[in-house]
Amino acid sequence: MESKIPKSELTVIKLKPIEATPESFKEFGQVIEASPDGEEFGPADAQLDLSKGIPRFYIMNLQNRPLKFSTITHHASVTQCLGSIGGDVWYLGIAKPSLVDSEEVKNEKGKIAVQSRCGHFYVPPAIDDVHVFRIAGPKFIKLNRGTWHAGPLFKADAMDFYNLELSNTNVSSCALKPFSL
Repeated sequence: MESKIPKSELTVIKLKPIEATPESFKEFGQVIEASPDGEEFGPADAQLDLSKGIPRFYIMNLQNRPLKFSTITHHASVTQCLGSIGGDVWYLGIAKPSLVDSEEVKNEKGKIAVQSRCGHFYVPPAIDDVHVFRIAGPKFIKLNRGTWHAGPLFKADAMDFYNLELSNTNVSSCALKPFSL
């Protein structure tokens, strides 16, 4: 579900990046940093939900992803993990998950819920609810189920990322719900 806004109505909004730390990112997911080998599973580890399909862990090569975006998307059925190979700096546009129950559909804080092609409902984020995070060094992020995101974005011509999602995240007609901001 992508809507187009006429270019004459577009407004450029500059967002100041927030350094991704476990504290600054907690409303959207987790920042996972290195832990000692042999340490037992705990709350600092990625709390994953891959229960609705076959997990896919792969290296994703991205090219020409400048530091700007006009659409944002979410994955309603899965958490997602992303990290740059080599720990290079990258950025991610983020807004809180806004999945709603069918009983909450009528109105959430004055906003109208939208039904996806898959049947789930969500409230599109407002531009004021979008943030940009800077991710640097040997860490990765885990996005909560339904977290809105745009990117990865970076200054280099190309970067490789490891990505953990479901095998059908990018092929299912229900998985991606981009819309213009």
